[in-house]
Amino acid sequence: MPAVDVLDGRAVRLTQGDYERVDDVGDPFELVRRAAAASPPLIHVVALAAARDGGISIGLAEAVVEVSAPVPVQLGGGVRSAADVSALMDAGVARIVVGTAAFGELPLAQLADAGEICVAVDVADGVVRTAGWRASSGLTVTEALDRCADAGVQHVVCTAIARDGTREGPDLALLLAARAGYDGELLAAGGIRDAGDVEAVRELGLDGVVVGRAWLEGTLQLEMGVTPILGSAAHVRTRKAPPSRHNVGGRSVREA
Repeated sequence: MPAVDVLDGRAVRLTQGDYERVDDVGDPFELVRRAAAASPPLIHVVALAAARDGGISIGLAEAVVEVSAPVPVQLGGGVRSAADVSALMDAGVARIVVGTAAFGELPLAQLADAGEICVAVDVADGVVRTAGWRASSGLTVTEALDRCADAGVQHVVCTAIARDGTREGPDLALLLAARAGYDGELLAAGGIRDAGDVEAVRELGLDGVVVGRAWLEGTLQLEMGVTPILGSAAHVRTRKAPPSRHNVGGRSVREA
Protein backbone atom coordinates (compact mmCIF):
# COMPACT_ATOMS: atom_id res chain seq x y z
CA MET A 1 0.00 0.00 0.00
CA PRO A 2 1.75 3.20 -1.14
CA ALA A 3 1.89 6.11 1.30
CA VAL A 4 1.75 9.82 0.48
CA ASP A 5 2.37 12.18 3.41
CA VAL A 6 1.27 15.79 2.98
CA LEU A 7 2.66 18.84 4.79
CA ASP A 8 2.12 22.48 3.80
CA GLY A 9 0.69 21.43 0.46
CA ARG A 10 3.65 19.26 -0.52
CA ALA A 11 4.33 15.55 -0.43
CA VAL A 12 7.09 14.87 2.07
CA ARG A 13 8.87 12.09 3.89
CA LEU A 14 9.89 12.48 7.50
CA THR A 15 12.62 10.47 9.18
CA GLN A 16 11.43 8.77 12.37
CA GLY A 17 8.47 11.14 12.46
CA ASP A 18 10.71 14.17 13.07
CA TYR A 19 9.09 17.33 11.65
CA GLU A 20 12.55 18.90 11.51
CA ARG A 21 13.86 16.16 9.20
CA VAL A 22 11.70 16.69 6.12
CA ASP A 23 12.39 15.65 2.53
CA ASP A 24 10.19 17.27 -0.11
CA VAL A 25 9.23 14.58 -2.65
CA GLY A 26 6.92 16.52 -4.94
CA ASP A 27 3.31 17.26 -5.71
CA PRO A 28 1.04 15.05 -3.57
CA PHE A 29 -1.69 14.73 -6.19
CA GLU A 30 0.73 13.68 -8.89
CA LEU A 31 2.12 11.03 -6.54
CA VAL A 32 -1.40 9.80 -5.76
CA ARG A 33 -2.05 9.50 -9.51
CA ARG A 34 1.18 7.54 -9.96
CA ALA A 35 0.29 5.25 -7.08
CA ALA A 36 -3.23 4.68 -8.39
CA ALA A 37 -1.84 3.63 -11.78
CA ALA A 38 -0.43 0.50 -10.09
CA SER A 39 -3.90 -0.46 -8.78
CA PRO A 40 -2.95 -1.03 -5.13
CA PRO A 41 -5.72 -2.10 -2.73
CA LEU A 42 -5.69 1.34 -1.10
CA ILE A 43 -3.61 4.52 -1.16
CA HIS A 44 -2.52 5.61 2.31
CA VAL A 45 -2.52 9.40 2.77
CA VAL A 46 -1.60 11.28 5.94
CA ALA A 47 -2.14 14.99 6.59
CA LEU A 48 0.88 15.51 8.83
CA ALA A 49 0.07 18.96 10.23
CA ALA A 50 -3.41 17.74 11.13
CA ALA A 51 -1.97 14.63 12.78
CA ARG A 52 0.23 16.84 14.92
CA ASP A 53 -2.22 19.64 15.69
CA GLY A 54 -5.70 18.16 15.17
CA GLY A 55 -8.40 19.22 12.73
CA ILE A 56 -9.30 17.26 9.61
CA SER A 57 -8.91 18.61 6.07
CA ILE A 58 -12.04 17.88 4.05
CA GLY A 59 -10.61 19.73 1.05
CA LEU A 60 -7.54 17.49 0.96
CA ALA A 61 -9.70 14.41 1.42
CA GLU A 62 -12.00 15.28 -1.47
CA ALA A 63 -9.12 16.15 -3.77
CA VAL A 64 -7.22 12.95 -3.03
CA VAL A 65 -10.34 10.82 -3.53
CA GLU A 66 -10.91 12.45 -6.90
CA VAL A 67 -7.41 11.91 -8.28
CA SER A 68 -7.05 8.38 -6.88
CA ALA A 69 -10.29 7.03 -8.36
CA PRO A 70 -11.10 4.23 -8.81
CA VAL A 71 -8.53 3.19 -6.18
CA PRO A 72 -9.92 3.84 -2.67
CA VAL A 73 -8.14 6.03 -0.14
CA GLN A 74 -7.13 5.34 3.44
CA LEU A 75 -6.60 8.76 5.04
CA GLY A 76 -5.47 9.91 8.45
CA GLY A 77 -4.48 13.05 10.28
CA GLY A 78 -6.40 15.14 12.78
CA VAL A 79 -9.28 12.77 13.51
CA ARG A 80 -10.40 13.45 17.05
CA SER A 81 -14.12 12.52 17.10
CA ALA A 82 -16.83 10.33 15.59
CA ALA A 83 -18.02 13.42 13.72
CA ASP A 84 -14.61 13.66 12.05
CA VAL A 85 -14.86 10.04 10.95
CA SER A 86 -18.33 10.62 9.52
CA ALA A 87 -17.25 13.77 7.70
CA LEU A 88 -14.34 12.01 6.01
CA MET A 89 -16.56 9.09 5.02
CA ASP A 90 -18.99 11.58 3.49
CA ALA A 91 -16.06 13.10 1.57
CA GLY A 92 -15.51 9.73 -0.09
CA VAL A 93 -12.63 8.36 2.00
CA ALA A 94 -12.87 4.58 2.12
CA ARG A 95 -11.05 4.07 5.42
CA ILE A 96 -10.08 6.58 8.10
CA VAL A 97 -6.89 6.19 10.11
CA VAL A 98 -7.37 7.02 13.79
CA GLY A 99 -4.45 7.35 16.17
CA THR A 100 -4.65 9.96 18.91
CA ALA A 101 -8.41 9.66 19.44
CA ALA A 102 -8.21 5.86 19.59
CA PHE A 103 -6.25 6.05 22.83
CA GLY A 104 -7.88 9.03 24.51
CA GLU A 105 -10.97 9.41 26.63
CA LEU A 106 -13.46 8.87 23.81
CA PRO A 107 -14.69 5.25 23.64
CA LEU A 108 -12.98 3.60 20.70
CA ALA A 109 -16.17 1.70 19.85
CA GLN A 110 -17.85 5.06 19.21
CA LEU A 111 -15.27 5.87 16.55
CA ALA A 112 -15.57 2.39 15.02
CA ASP A 113 -19.34 2.74 14.81
CA ALA A 114 -19.04 6.04 12.91
CA GLY A 115 -17.39 4.50 9.85
CA GLU A 116 -14.64 2.26 8.50
CA ILE A 117 -11.54 2.96 10.59
CA CYS A 118 -8.00 1.70 10.84
CA VAL A 119 -6.29 2.30 14.16
CA ALA A 120 -2.70 3.51 14.03
CA VAL A 121 -0.56 1.78 16.64
CA ASP A 122 2.63 3.83 16.36
CA VAL A 123 5.35 2.46 18.60
CA ALA A 124 8.60 3.81 20.04
CA ASP A 125 10.49 2.07 22.86
CA GLY A 126 7.56 -0.26 23.43
CA VAL A 127 5.04 2.53 24.00
CA VAL A 128 2.30 3.73 21.66
CA ARG A 129 2.75 7.36 20.60
CA THR A 130 0.05 9.89 19.63
CA ALA A 131 -0.35 13.53 18.47
CA GLY A 132 1.90 13.16 15.45
CA TRP A 133 4.13 10.82 17.50
CA ARG A 134 5.06 13.63 19.89
CA ALA A 135 3.08 12.39 22.90
CA SER A 136 2.94 9.13 24.82
CA SER A 137 -0.35 7.29 25.22
CA GLY A 138 1.10 5.41 28.20
CA LEU A 139 -0.04 2.15 26.60
CA THR A 140 2.05 -0.83 25.62
CA VAL A 141 1.49 -2.47 22.26
CA THR A 142 -0.44 -5.30 23.92
CA GLU A 143 -2.67 -2.87 25.81
CA ALA A 144 -3.38 -0.86 22.67
CA LEU A 145 -4.23 -3.93 20.63
CA ASP A 146 -6.46 -5.26 23.41
CA ARG A 147 -8.35 -1.96 23.28
CA CYS A 148 -8.77 -2.35 19.54
CA ALA A 149 -10.04 -5.91 19.85
CA ASP A 150 -12.45 -5.00 22.63
CA ALA A 151 -13.92 -2.22 20.47
CA GLY A 152 -14.37 -4.49 17.47
CA VAL A 153 -11.78 -2.68 15.35
CA GLN A 154 -11.05 -4.76 12.24
CA HIS A 155 -7.99 -2.97 10.86
CA VAL A 156 -4.73 -1.86 12.50
CA VAL A 157 -1.54 -0.40 11.05
CA CYS A 158 1.48 -0.91 13.30
CA THR A 159 4.40 1.47 12.73
CA ALA A 160 7.90 1.10 14.14
CA ILE A 161 8.72 4.78 14.59
CA ALA A 162 12.47 4.22 14.92
CA ARG A 163 12.48 2.52 11.50
CA ASP A 164 10.17 4.95 9.70
CA GLY A 165 11.88 6.67 6.79
CA THR A 166 15.22 5.00 7.53
CA ARG A 167 15.21 2.13 4.99
CA GLU A 168 16.64 -0.12 7.71
CA GLY A 169 14.08 -2.90 7.35
CA PRO A 170 10.93 -3.62 9.37
CA ASP A 171 10.95 -4.30 13.10
CA LEU A 172 10.07 -7.97 12.86
CA ALA A 173 10.05 -8.52 16.62
CA LEU A 174 7.47 -5.77 17.07
CA LEU A 175 5.36 -7.10 14.22
CA LEU A 176 5.52 -10.66 15.53
CA ALA A 177 4.31 -9.48 18.94
CA ALA A 178 1.55 -7.44 17.34
CA ARG A 179 0.40 -10.40 15.26
CA ALA A 180 0.29 -12.59 18.34
CA GLY A 181 -1.89 -10.05 20.13
CA TYR A 182 -4.40 -9.14 17.42
CA ASP A 183 -6.50 -11.28 15.09
CA GLY A 184 -7.85 -8.59 12.75
CA GLU A 185 -6.26 -7.22 9.61
CA LEU A 186 -2.76 -6.05 10.54
CA LEU A 187 -0.61 -3.84 8.33
CA ALA A 188 3.08 -3.14 8.88
CA ALA A 189 4.83 0.20 8.41
CA GLY A 190 8.29 1.57 9.06
CA GLY A 191 11.56 0.64 7.39
CA ILE A 192 10.20 -1.40 4.45
CA ARG A 193 12.89 -1.41 1.74
CA ASP A 194 12.16 -4.01 -0.92
CA ALA A 195 10.36 -7.20 -1.90
CA GLY A 196 12.47 -9.17 0.57
CA ASP A 197 11.07 -7.12 3.44
CA VAL A 198 7.55 -7.61 2.12
CA GLU A 199 8.11 -11.37 2.10
CA ALA A 200 9.55 -11.30 5.64
CA VAL A 201 6.45 -9.48 6.88
CA ARG A 202 4.17 -11.88 5.00
CA GLU A 203 5.87 -14.84 6.67
CA LEU A 204 4.87 -13.43 10.06
CA GLY A 205 1.24 -13.67 9.03
CA LEU A 206 0.57 -9.95 8.54
CA ASP A 207 -1.92 -8.81 5.93
CA GLY A 208 -0.09 -5.97 4.20
CA VAL A 209 2.55 -3.28 4.25
CA VAL A 210 2.46 0.49 3.99
CA VAL A 211 5.46 1.81 2.06
CA GLY A 212 6.76 5.34 1.64
CA ARG A 213 10.38 5.80 0.65
CA ALA A 214 10.63 2.35 -0.91
CA TRP A 215 8.15 3.07 -3.67
CA LEU A 216 9.13 6.71 -4.05
CA GLU A 217 12.80 5.81 -4.49
CA GLY A 218 12.10 2.75 -6.62
CA THR A 219 13.51 0.01 -4.37
CA LEU A 220 10.07 -1.61 -4.30
CA GLN A 221 7.83 -1.67 -7.34
CA LEU A 222 4.20 -1.42 -6.31
CA GLU A 223 3.20 -4.12 -8.77
CA MET A 224 5.64 -6.45 -6.99
CA GLY A 225 4.45 -5.62 -3.50
CA VAL A 226 0.66 -5.80 -3.85
CA THR A 227 -0.34 -9.24 -5.06
CA PRO A 228 1.87 -11.60 -3.02
CA ILE A 229 0.88 -10.19 0.35
CA LEU A 230 -2.65 -8.91 -0.12
CA GLY A 231 -4.93 -11.60 -1.33
CA SER A 232 -8.06 -12.56 0.56
CA ALA A 233 -11.44 -11.47 1.81
CA ALA A 234 -11.69 -8.32 3.94
CA HIS A 235 -13.82 -5.53 2.50
CA VAL A 236 -14.01 -1.79 2.95
CA ARG A 237 -17.38 -0.51 4.17
CA THR A 238 -18.02 2.95 2.74
CA ARG A 239 -20.69 5.55 2.39
CA LYS A 240 -21.70 6.94 -0.96
CA ALA A 241 -19.30 9.63 -2.13
CA PRO A 242 -20.58 13.10 -3.02
CA PRO A 243 -22.13 13.30 -6.52
CA SER A 244 -19.14 15.20 -7.95
CA ARG A 245 -16.71 12.54 -6.75
CA HIS A 246 -16.11 8.96 -7.77
CA ASN A 247 -17.78 6.37 -5.55
CA VAL A 248 -15.15 4.15 -3.95
CA GLY A 249 -17.53 1.84 -2.13
CA GLY A 250 -17.53 -1.90 -2.54
CA ARG A 251 -13.88 -2.40 -3.54
CA SER A 252 -12.13 -5.29 -1.82
CA VAL A 253 -9.29 -4.24 0.47
CA ARG A 254 -7.20 -7.17 -0.69
CA GLU A 255 -7.96 -6.73 -4.39
CA ALA A 256 -4.87 -6.56 -6.62
